[in-house]
Amino acid sequence: MATDRIREAFEKTKIEGRIALAPYVTIGFPELGLTTDIVRSVVDAGADVVELGVPFSDPLGDGPTIQASVHQALENGVTPETCIEAVKDIRADGIDVPIVFMGYYNTIFNMGLDEYCNAVSEAGVDGLIAVDLPATEAGPLQDSCDKAGLSLIPLVALTSTDHAIEHACQRAKGFVYCISVLGVTGARATVSSRVEGLVKNVRKYTDLPIAIGFGISTADHVAEVAGYADGVAIGTQVINTLADGDPSDAANRVNSYIKTLIPGTPRKGVAN
Repeated sequence: MATDRIREAFEKTKIEGRIALAPYVTIGFPELGLTTDIVRSVVDAGADVVELGVPFSDPLGDGPTIQASVHQALENGVTPETCIEAVKDIRADGIDVPIVFMGYYNTIFNMGLDEYCNAVSEAGVDGLIAVDLPATEAGPLQDSCDKAGLSLIPLVALTSTDHAIEHACQRAKGFVYCISVLGVTGARATVSSRVEGLVKNVRKYTDLPIAIGFGISTADHVAEVAGYADGVAIGTQVINTLADGDPSDAANRVNSYIKTLIPGTPRKGVAN
């Protein structure tokens, strides 16, 4: 089952006394055809889960860096079908870490919920994050994910009410993604002090692992999060690294960057 790969990844990191690293990579950026090499490079560097960004023309949850990468990927000709083929290539290359598609509901809706979920599951995707789909409206997609063996991973925010968090956790699978900032994705100097309180609140409603994302870019950020969470997602700085230089060397650059985060991963009394 696809869900097992995510669970097993978080169990493994817990046993090893560290939190999980989940880099975000936009499919088809910086160039079409590089995604498998980039995913291989982040896994070789220590990534436990890989978030693959499915390019969409109106990425309202993303800051300028990821927006630019999405725009470039679309210019490069990336389509939902391209994304599915990219996962098949990654799996054919022997890469077995959990893969989570992170994108927008319109892409899924346009293909058809069951059709999309079945296609991405068969390709080797383990979970979905629909950035712009509130949990209160996610029932139909949740049904399709359940049938296809996919984890629908909810997003919860600093502004989420207890009711919203409880609702988001009721049918969640895989892990819960806590947004560490008020706003869109992007590298920041510090992690909000309010995030720990959000994580404690989420743990009242679920036993699933909790990952922190948005604004995480350094080993110090990772170390701070390792005091209360189970994983960390890194997006903007990964994309900056991929963009900063010759595309042919992008995989090597991002491998080196992910390695700089490893010192921050040892767990520090995480409750779950």
